[in-house]
Amino acid sequence: MHIEILVEDSSGETLLRVLLPRLLGPQGEPHSWRLHAYKGIGRIPQGLLTKADPAKRILLDQLPKLLRGYGRTPGVDAVVVVLDTDKRDCAAFLAELESAAAACSPAPNTLFRLAIEEIEAWYLGDRDALLAAYPRAKPDVLGKYVQDSACDTWELLADAVYSGGSAAIKKTGWPLPGQVKHEWANRIGPLMDPERNISPSFGKLRDGLRRLAVGAP
Repeated sequence: MHIEILVEDSSGETLLRVLLPRLLGPQGEPHSWRLHAYKGIGRIPQGLLTKADPAKRILLDQLPKLLRGYGRTPGVDAVVVVLDTDKRDCAAFLAELESAAAACSPAPNTLFRLAIEEIEAWYLGDRDALLAAYPRAKPDVLGKYVQDSACDTWELLADAVYSGGSAAIKKTGWPLPGQVKHEWANRIGPLMDPERNISPSFGKLRDGLRRLAVGAP
């Protein structure tokens, strides 16, 4: 099976590049995949008519056009779209995504997977990996986290592991937030064990990919 995987930013791509062989086996043995990182989430266009500039690479702005294109592309067996929910209602957002995909013609076999509230929830779901990467992480901050809750997740992780916390990152401004998120992907990602991750949203990604690979519904 060949899978095209779309993710809303490059730090998510960095994490998935590490994790996918652990979830699907080595590239090409027997499954293959290709990752595509975008530069933000955007929104699904009204009427599914894409008018946004594709050069800006905003994922949902382009999604209907992308899905229709993949639906016409031989050799693409499935498309997986990985997104943060941010402050959205998870069930309503997923329903919107699935409705948009169903309305595309032709459309590929599409799987949506949502990080609740942000992909940093997946790092916090593997506390062993997080602490191995950041042994001096603040236990009092980590202890406040309720798994997969909407609580400004990346800021909480920054408050636990970054000198000066999220306030220092925000004060410095861009590109530091993106650089820090890439650092987390590079340092925590290689230490993560998909089987012990307690994040429900990560578990749905893990199990969904594995069902997809064996052709299960």
